[in-house]
Amino acid sequence: MSLLKEIFGPSKEEVWKKLSDEIGANFIDGGFFRGDKIIARVKEWVITIDTYTVSNGKTNTTFTRIRAPYINKDNFRFKIHRKGLLSGFGKIFAVEDIEIGFSEFDEDFIINGNNTEKVNKLFSNPNIRELIQFQKGIFLEVRDDEGWFGTEFPEGVDELYFQVYGVIKDIDRLKKLYYLFAEILNQLCIIDSAYDDNPDIILK
Repeated sequence: MSLLKEIFGPSKEEVWKKLSDEIGANFIDGGFFRGDKIIARVKEWVITIDTYTVSNGKTNTTFTRIRAPYINKDNFRFKIHRKGLLSGFGKIFAVEDIEIGFSEFDEDFIINGNNTEKVNKLFSNPNIRELIQFQKGIFLEVRDDEGWFGTEFPEGVDELYFQVYGVIKDIDRLKKLYYLFAEILNQLCIIDSAYDDNPDIILK
């Protein structure tokens, strides 16, 4: 083992390649300028795992993100994050926080949404709650597009979107995030808020 690996652990590339092998995904080497990414599939949905960096001219901040476009049947949207974690993102819904009736979960997380009944149905899935509880830092939402510099979606297509500060190199955490996306996308179909068709979107 090299001294650098002993000090810093395995590289992102090593971890992400191993994850790709374990979940049957494709690891794409983007080189120095574009960055690496993982392209995974759940049924017809395509899940993309990558990183991006934001600069304010003095410092650079890198985020790990996971994205999955899907066909939204009823414009249902939600956002969830740990309490005390999200100070810079703000709220996307001018509504009160939603409690789902599971006390430990309600104590740890803030949920906003545009349909309280659907939020409760979504998070009634115990696998979803368990996978979210595993994440020490989480910001997860449904968004309609990726803004000026991202991918523009056609009418009726939204995106399940996760991001967190830093580069995730914990393979167990990454794998659980992949399983979380699979559970949520399936649950959205069960509550009649998504189709399991491929929206045929290529993410930048």
